[in-house]
Amino acid sequence: MEWTGQVYADTPTVAAEIYVEAPPERVWPLVSDIFLMPGLSAELQRVEWLDGATGPALGHRFTGRSANPALGEWETVSTIVACDAPRCFAWAVGDPARPSTTWRFTLRPDGPGTVLEQWAQLGPARSGLSLAIDAMPDKEPKIVFVRLREMEAGLTGNLAAIKKLAEQAP
Repeated sequence: MEWTGQVYADTPTVAAEIYVEAPPERVWPLVSDIFLMPGLSAELQRVEWLDGATGPALGHRFTGRSANPALGEWETVSTIVACDAPRCFAWAVGDPARPSTTWRFTLRPDGPGTVLEQWAQLGPARSGLSLAIDAMPDKEPKIVFVRLREMEAGLTGNLAAIKKLAEQAP
């Protein structure tokens, strides 16, 4: 990723992709399993379905508990905004119409395997990052850049772990 000088109001995005030597039908159960993510993420500590939901479907909600050395600990409610097996799984943090962050996995068949992308967008609603920006408004582009780099590292790690799991599956 290169320095862009983006600010939070620009709803900056970050993405990473990887080739998985497994068909989308084998990758899908991994990316749509919210309970897998805490084991992959350095920040996400725990998730739990809400409203009696027991699995992924459009509109289902879940809580997420996260921690970051610079941002502290927080809890969010996310809503699944795309659940198109085995192509796309996405969730919005906070109000789905105006989320603080949106996360998405996209699966694209490629020969015998899958190109798996994870994408994230900050904003447009405020988040914990907004507190750091409020405290140092002159440093907003740098704060956003550093956060996007952290997120990019997380996406890359998630994809590598999902690749390993999918390729080991029978």
